[in-house]
Amino acid sequence: MPKQEVYRLRSLGWESDPEEEKLKLSTLDYISVSTYNNYCLFFRLDDALKPRAVQVLKEGLERTLSQARHLVGRIERDPEGGYHILRNRDDTVEFHVQWLDAPEDAEKYPSIDDIQRTNFSTVTLGNLEQWSVLPMTYGERPEANIEALPIVAAFKINFVRGGLTFHMHHHHFTNDVMGWYGYARQIAENCNAIFNNTSFPPWDPAALNLSRLCKPQPSPDAMITVPPALKRHPGHSKGVSLLFHLPKSKEAKLKNLCSPADGLVPFISTYDCFNAFIYRTLTRLRAPVYNYPSDTKLFWGEAIDMRRRLQNPRPAPRLRGNVMFCALSTNSAVEQPTLAQVASEWSISRLATYVRQMTDSVTPEALDAALEMVNIVSNKADLCLSVDGTPPMSVLLTDHRDAYFGDVSFGFGTPLAYRHLADRITNGLIIFYPPRDLSPESDEGVEFIVYYEKRLAKTLIEDPEWCEFMEYRGVEAEDSVVREGDEEDEAAKVVEKVIVQDDKKGWMESVTVEEVLPTPLA
Repeated sequence: MPKQEVYRLRSLGWESDPEEEKLKLSTLDYISVSTYNNYCLFFRLDDALKPRAVQVLKEGLERTLSQARHLVGRIERDPEGGYHILRNRDDTVEFHVQWLDAPEDAEKYPSIDDIQRTNFSTVTLGNLEQWSVLPMTYGERPEANIEALPIVAAFKINFVRGGLTFHMHHHHFTNDVMGWYGYARQIAENCNAIFNNTSFPPWDPAALNLSRLCKPQPSPDAMITVPPALKRHPGHSKGVSLLFHLPKSKEAKLKNLCSPADGLVPFISTYDCFNAFIYRTLTRLRAPVYNYPSDTKLFWGEAIDMRRRLQNPRPAPRLRGNVMFCALSTNSAVEQPTLAQVASEWSISRLATYVRQMTDSVTPEALDAALEMVNIVSNKADLCLSVDGTPPMSVLLTDHRDAYFGDVSFGFGTPLAYRHLADRITNGLIIFYPPRDLSPESDEGVEFIVYYEKRLAKTLIEDPEWCEFMEYRGVEAEDSVVREGDEEDEAAKVVEKVIVQDDKKGWMESVTVEEVLPTPLA
C-alpha cells in the first residue's frame, strides 16, 4: 500500500472562535446539485521541494479555513427552516498526503509527464478512489444527500514522479465552480506568501455574505411541497467522458459560419457559436438512434455565473456559494426549437441566436423571481437539478472558462492544468475548460468534455463535420458505476485496455472505444 498521512487541520486562530457558527445556505444553493465536487490542480515539482510543499499547503489551508469559514463543518437542517453549515470551534478538515512516486511503483502509477501527455485524463490516474478523499468523489451518492449531514470539504495531495496532484473536495450546495475558484486562489495566494515570506493577501469578509440571495422565511401556511427530485431516466445507457479541443485558429472560422447573413442580431459571441455547433452535432448524431418525433422539444440548459451580472451592490469578487442560475429550455419564454430545427432546419446562425437569447434571458430580475418561487417550497432539497433525470438527448452546459490558474503561483509551483475529476458519467453534461495557454502566439483554445453514450462515441469522434473544427484529445473518464442493464449494452463495451510500456512512449493507458479507437497523445 502507498504511504499516506492524514492531517486534521484546524483553522488559524481557532482557539478564539465562537463555540459554534451557523452559515445559512442561500435560497439559490438548493437548485444546484446534491453531489460532491472533485476539483484537481496538476503541478510539476522537484522531489527536493515535496516536503516543503506539504508544510506550505498545511499552513496555507489553515489560514484559508479561518477566512473561507464555510469550508469547515457539515450541512444540517436549520430549525428555523432550510439548512445551514454548522461549524463548531473544535471541528477539523481532513488533509491527506499520499506518495505514489516510488520508483518501484512506476508501472502502477503515472508520472506527471504521463499525466500531461494524456491531457490530464482521469483514465490515466486509474482508480479515482485511490486519489481522492472518500466518499467525496463526484456523484449523487447517498453520502452527499442533504439529510446525511454531509461534511463540507476535504483536501488531498498525491505525489507522483515529477510532480503532484492537489484535490479539493466540497459539497456542491456550498460552492459552485467560481465559489471554488475564489477560495482556491485564496489558498494559492496564502501559500505563495508563506513560501516566499511575503505579506499575506487580503480577505474580504463580504465573500461570506449571501444575504442578496436569501429571502425571508415565509409563514407556514404559505409553504408548498414539490415532487421528489428526479431519479436517473431509464432511457440512459452507459456513458463515457470525451475530451475535445477547439483551437483558436478554428474559432474565427466557426464564428464566421454562425454569423447571420442579414446582420439583424446585434451580437453573437464565439461561445454562442460553438455551443450551437455542439448542440446541432450531438442532436444530429443521436436522433437516428433514439428516433424521437421530429417535433420533440429537447431539454437544453446552461449554468450562468451571476456574480458579474448582479448590481447594487456588486457582490464580493470571491463570493461563496452557488451564485449561478440556469437558463432552461423547459421554463424559458424564448422560443424553443424542435428536434428537427436543432438538427438541420434552422440555420446555424439562428441556433446560435437562440443560445444568445437564452443567455441574455438570465437577468437579476429573473433570478429574484426564481428566488421567490424557491423560497415557498418546504422541501427545497428536491429542487436540485438532476441532469440524469432528463431524457436522453438532453444537454446541460457548465462554463468553467474563468477558472484559469496559469497565472496563479502557490510558491512551490504554478498549476499546469485544472480538471473536475469524475468516475460517474452523466450523459448530456458538457464542461468547458479555459485554454491552457493564453499567450498570443499559442493556438490553444477552449477544451471541453462531453459526457456521452459510449455506444455512440465513435460516431462523434469520427464525424467529418465535427472534426473540421474539434480536435479529439482522448477518453477523459470511464463510468465506474455498474447499473442494471449495462451488461446488456454490447455496443458500449470497451474492446480492450492495454498497458503500453516502452522507452519511447513511456507510461500510458490506452482506452479503446468500440473499434479499438485509442486515446491519442497530446
